[in-house]
Amino acid sequence: MPRKTTRNPSGSGTIRQRRDGTWEARYTVGRDPGTGRQIQKSVYGKTKAEVAQKLRRATAELDAGVYMEPSRMTLGAWLDVWHGEYLGSVKSSTAAQYGYLIRVHLKPALGAVKLSALTAPMLQTLYNDSLRQGLSPKSVRNLHGVVHKALSQAVKLGYIRANPCLACELPRVEKKEMQTIPPERIGEFMAAIRQDEYGPVYYVDLFTGLRQGEILGLTWDSVDFTRGTLTISRQLQKERGRGGQCRLVSLKNDKSRILTPAPSVMELLRGVQRQQKENRLKAGSAWSNPMNLVFTGPLGGHLSSVTVYNHFKRIAQALGFPQVRFHDMRHTFAALSLQNGDDIKTVSENLGHATTAFTLDVYGHVTEQMRKESASRMQAFIDQAKA
Repeated sequence: MPRKTTRNPSGSGTIRQRRDGTWEARYTVGRDPGTGRQIQKSVYGKTKAEVAQKLRRATAELDAGVYMEPSRMTLGAWLDVWHGEYLGSVKSSTAAQYGYLIRVHLKPALGAVKLSALTAPMLQTLYNDSLRQGLSPKSVRNLHGVVHKALSQAVKLGYIRANPCLACELPRVEKKEMQTIPPERIGEFMAAIRQDEYGPVYYVDLFTGLRQGEILGLTWDSVDFTRGTLTISRQLQKERGRGGQCRLVSLKNDKSRILTPAPSVMELLRGVQRQQKENRLKAGSAWSNPMNLVFTGPLGGHLSSVTVYNHFKRIAQALGFPQVRFHDMRHTFAALSLQNGDDIKTVSENLGHATTAFTLDVYGHVTEQMRKESASRMQAFIDQAKA
């Protein structure tokens, strides 16, 4: 088969078709300090377009000063390059989480291993050791997810032939039994929070099903008293590390939603607004609420998620259901909605789930009980009709 050679612009390499029909691109990475000769490397692919793409990536890295010869690159070095150059499409909070896992778990254990020498058994040992040292199965899966993404990019660039993550076995994540505030205790819970300083937070959360970051990040421009709606599009999130600041960020799935809560929820929010205006007058120049938050401290600052959570736990403990967490108010709202006749699509949209299938998976036990109750009602009708 005749070989075809294409010369790209000066300095950007050449592409040629090999005798076996595959394609090769050669590019210069520098000069040998001893001989002064150019040092050239190659990337390979099944098609010319594939090789051209790999060549563009390699020369772009050379131009950016982040290129390192694959045969000498360690996993730690590649993780740094990947984290710095290939996460432009992810949220800053996600990139920060990846950085934490790289810094705390991956680099200390395997950072010095050559990228080309990394094997599945090495990664498997890391996962198993992490489990033995107390890391949860879900966290191990998150760790695997980071290294899998990084190594998949290395495969695309031709740095390694295959992703060793594909041969690893991951721990099973046991589904935790869902906890809710017992329906017969809802009135007791509402009485307990009525005079509590965080009572409005708990009340609104119980009857909207918001995530903790969503309710603490609720802003006044998201509250429409005329229509009786709440627009949920952001959440309050604290940056990782000591001294990290709290800021409003987009939702996990970037999918905003509009809720129409019960009228009593909107009326309570009017009370919160009146109280905030009073606090602002009392605080004077000390008042500061730059994010326009609904729930704030007496001087306008955001509420601490840890404080709000721990305070809730003390109330739950006093009422005799210590196993219930703040997030379980969200589960309670979903269960109450289904039990009171809301269809699964409405509940799914109110909770901000990606699909109704996910909602059914989480709350299937509730819908199963509803089906049994429906069958009982139908049987009662049949028995009455027979009489």
